[in-house]
Amino acid sequence: QVQLVESGGGLVQAGGSLRLSCTASGRTFRPTNMGWFRQAPGKEREFVAAISWSGVTTKYADSVKGRFTISRDNAKSTVYLQMNSLKPEDTAVYQCAKGSSARLGVSANEYDYWGQGTQVTVSS
Repeated sequence: QVQLVESGGGLVQAGGSLRLSCTASGRTFRPTNMGWFRQAPGKEREFVAAISWSGVTTKYADSVKGRFTISRDNAKSTVYLQMNSLKPEDTAVYQCAKGSSARLGVSANEYDYWGQGTQVTVSS
């Protein structure tokens, strides 16, 4: 069993920045592909970014390319999402997830463990 816990969400003005963290725990945890997803009220869950187990390969949704950066520190069992130039349309609950295959997937069904989510609200 793997537990994922996000932190770093909050309220920020348009143009500002936030850094989200996702820390994994569990005795059997090993590094795997990891992803970030987000969901706004009344909207479908949306892929944001993913990173390979080694951190060498990344993938981003078109809507966040050039603004968001995903990274990881396997020694700390932590994945990060640096969010710059935030826009009101970035407002959502952000969740991290553990990948279940070698593919760097963009679909929720390619991930098997999920964090509880952290709220990001961008004003103005």
